[in-house]
Amino acid sequence: MKAVVAENLVKTYGKKKDLTEALKDISFDVEKGELFGIIGPDGAGKTSLFRILTTLLLADKGSATVDGFDVVKDYKSIRKRVGYMPGRFSLYQDLTVAENLEFFATIFETSIEENYDLIKDIYSQIEPFKDRKAGKLSGGMKQKLALSCALIHRPSALFLDEPTTGVDAVSRKEFWDMLKNLKRQGITILVSTPYMDEAELCDKVALIQTGKILSIDTPGGIVDRFGKQLVAVRSDKMFALLNDLKHFDGTEDIYAFGEYHHLVLKDAVGENTIRDFIQSKGHQKVEVVAVKPAIEDCFISLMKHHE
Repeated sequence: MKAVVAENLVKTYGKKKDLTEALKDISFDVEKGELFGIIGPDGAGKTSLFRILTTLLLADKGSATVDGFDVVKDYKSIRKRVGYMPGRFSLYQDLTVAENLEFFATIFETSIEENYDLIKDIYSQIEPFKDRKAGKLSGGMKQKLALSCALIHRPSALFLDEPTTGVDAVSRKEFWDMLKNLKRQGITILVSTPYMDEAELCDKVALIQTGKILSIDTPGGIVDRFGKQLVAVRSDKMFALLNDLKHFDGTEDIYAFGEYHHLVLKDAVGENTIRDFIQSKGHQKVEVVAVKPAIEDCFISLMKHHE
């Protein structure tokens, strides 16, 4: 039995004249114990999807199950067996760290002591501050407290909606290390994120844009299907370089990518040919390097293909 199954989910907001399609016929499944990423920018439909799967929102069409339980008919059973960490910090800011955790343990008719082994590695990092009000915690500490509260009843599936948004790079790395440890304990984890580099940390990912799933595969599988020659280019005039390469005969696509521009080529073209073209446009300090595509390159390609 699959841990999570979504079939043809549709969700719209507003009325006919101002109708917004948040989810457009979304279907996927997640294996038990899998770390599954929903990767996409703001407004892609990630939060609506998670709220449907955690029984907090009704879909207009389609169906979904978690551990075999229907999200509509069996919502009470699902709420007992899933943990949900929303994108915004939603714990009680005027309660202390310990009081928040005790509150959630009581709701699920358990105790901190009973499931301490599950949250120990996470909670031990903020336990020295257990008497501090939640609203006074740093972003990384709030994140750890929210995750502890989502885990306190030992859920079989964990839904994390953009858990690393707004925290520093060190806290992001620590958080993903914690997720890997939870995965080893057999918990199914669904995590949404706008950060493309985090896709590579998942077992499998679904790339989503404007309510549509563009691709579902392992991170390596998505990259392997890119199928185009990709070159990183740089010069002393980066903005002009972007415009000049749009008129290069071999260009299929060109876009900014960190300190470089990524040039996607229609057919195989030698690096010297590209360099000669750039220099003919008056550019200096030219760099042309063949590179392997990243998840972000694949997402950009898929997004333009589906436009």
